[in-house]
Amino acid sequence: MSTIDLPAWAAIPASILLIIGGSLALIGSIGLLKLPSFYMRMHSPSMGNTLGAGCVLVASMLVSSALLHRPVFHEVLITLFMVMTAPVSATLIMRGAIYRTRVNAERQRRHTDVES
Repeated sequence: MSTIDLPAWAAIPASILLIIGGSLALIGSIGLLKLPSFYMRMHSPSMGNTLGAGCVLVASMLVSSALLHRPVFHEVLITLFMVMTAPVSATLIMRGAIYRTRVNAERQRRHTDVES
């Protein structure tokens, strides 16, 4: 097994970013478990995990750049795709939940109208 010396200018910020990213993802996951309604549960993981993954990707970019002795930017593409797709998918899931709630409320109303 080989050891690779990582310079302190990359190791310290990468470590901090990894801790912050892991903490944000953990907080988002706990929010997913603890919040009472579906609509509240949607916000916590989408925000926490997106920001957490962003911190991890920036840390990866720092470490890769330090090890290769040149700027590495392919993580920027991953970050851009995540930032663009995560809100879109969360919005579509929320729209589906709103539609389902409306349909169920309409069925419930029709059912009570028929009984009356």
